[in-house]
Amino acid sequence: MSRKTMVRPGGRSARVQASVHAAVRELEAEVGREALTVPLVATRAGVTPSTIYRRWGDLRELLSDVAVERLRPETAPVDKGSLSSDLEAWAEQFLEEMAAPSGRAYIRDALLGDPDGDNAGQCSAYAAEQIDVLLDRAAGRAETAPDVETVLDHVVAPIMYRILFRPDGLDAAYARGLVAGLVGPAGR
Repeated sequence: MSRKTMVRPGGRSARVQASVHAAVRELEAEVGREALTVPLVATRAGVTPSTIYRRWGDLRELLSDVAVERLRPETAPVDKGSLSSDLEAWAEQFLEEMAAPSGRAYIRDALLGDPDGDNAGQCSAYAAEQIDVLLDRAAGRAETAPDVETVLDHVVAPIMYRILFRPDGLDAAYARGLVAGLVGPAGR
């Protein structure tokens, strides 16, 4: 059972998480990832190392938790006026962010420090939430649209596979091609 599931949200727990996450981000920028240690993070965050070990287990699980938080989208997807245009814009941005060196590092961290698979599920849920916004907009415009799982299978999954295993040829045209294969090209 993951330690993260036992933590109560809000209050002191939320403050500890925020300060520890901030300490990880600051220290990564200052001293580099290779120099990170639980005691160093704890000192910067103003908590004891035992607090980090109790909550996250080890540095790898902490980095995984931080990565999942950094992979959370900050804004709603752009409204371009049609499902194909909306989905193209979203897929291009998703590919660009995930394929960037920082995105790859966050993906790696999210998966490596997550023995239960909860973080992978959370990352998938982030993408599904964004896609759901696009599909709701399409429904409001009376457009025919696939379901969320179909978009995940035909757009997100191929992008993630390529990022992880075959990063060559990843560009906006690749993302647009996936979308066109599912819903047709934008401007149709």
